[in-house]
Amino acid sequence: MRRWWVIGGAGVLALVALAGWSRWRGEAVTVLQVQQQPLEQWVVASGQVRYQSLARIGAEITGTVEQRHVREGDQVAAGDLLVSLQADDLQAQFEQAQTALDQLRNQLYPQAVQTLQEARLAWQQAEREAQRRTQLARDDMLAPEQAEQAEYQAKTRKAALRRAELAENALKPGGDEERLLLHKLELARASLAKTRIRAPFAGTVQTRSVEPGDQVQPGKILLEIAQLDGQEVVAAVDEKYMAPLALDQRAVVIADAWPQQELQARVSFMAPAVDEAGGTLDVHLQVDDPQQLLRQGMTVSVSVLTASKPQALVVSRDYLQQQSVWRLQDGRLQQVPVTTGLQTSTRVEILSGLNEGDLLVLPEQRPQQDSRLRVARMITHD
Repeated sequence: MRRWWVIGGAGVLALVALAGWSRWRGEAVTVLQVQQQPLEQWVVASGQVRYQSLARIGAEITGTVEQRHVREGDQVAAGDLLVSLQADDLQAQFEQAQTALDQLRNQLYPQAVQTLQEARLAWQQAEREAQRRTQLARDDMLAPEQAEQAEYQAKTRKAALRRAELAENALKPGGDEERLLLHKLELARASLAKTRIRAPFAGTVQTRSVEPGDQVQPGKILLEIAQLDGQEVVAAVDEKYMAPLALDQRAVVIADAWPQQELQARVSFMAPAVDEAGGTLDVHLQVDDPQQLLRQGMTVSVSVLTASKPQALVVSRDYLQQQSVWRLQDGRLQQVPVTTGLQTSTRVEILSGLNEGDLLVLPEQRPQQDSRLRVARMITHD
């Protein structure tokens, strides 16, 4: 009987000793070792592909479509022919104006020059004859009536000369008649040119709403063309994340259709005001899209790099309790206030309060503050 008491007493002593040993060693916890790591701060938002220049092409005159030369998706250069209108009447008007101008230069003006020369010669002859007869009449060698007839003839020739001078002046190069015909020719040429609807810049045809035989008139949209170098992404960024944004910041754009394809971009413009309804700021990005993957209206994911450090003292957000962390030092837990810097959705930069190599315990896993702890497992990243 005494033997069993001895054995039982020894067991109790062993259990007490084991409990004391465990208490002396401390409770086992998992800790995070604070390390220097690269840290990047990104602002993430959803965006939409738009075009800075989207030209809505229409006709300037009323007419009938003769031919459509492009369709959706076609790439065009500046000046490429898009749509032709029937132009028979306008072509005839242009040719008539050109013929009238050619006739002026090649026939009417040379004739006017010749007529002027003849009129000048006739006036000179009539003037000399009038002077001769006047002198003879003074010398009583000719009847006064004949002298008067010669003077009248000279005046008539002078009036004809004046008319010839006016005609030659009107028909000469740069004169009134040529300017009038040139104006008519330019009007006819401009009207004829309006039957050929051309691309205002290099771009891609987005939509078309015209076919041969259609009647068109000014104001009707026939095609839409997006400028090739005018593509951009507009992201609606929550206003609470707008503070670190700035022009020329690097960004990455990813389309749902090509999730593995990261397109490099940069911030090119930020709206001057926040949208009151949505509480967002429109941020415009120029995208480097050499393969032309993006399409008008496509929804994309946008990440803007607002700050980065090659090395920073970083902890997981899970270990941060307001502005403090729980540090394990010499087996004891301490609440340490910290100053934070760059922040991401999962990590926070520590500017002061911790050193590299410090061990942290999750706030929800910490035992009583005065309890002794020991490291069961150490992790070096979040």
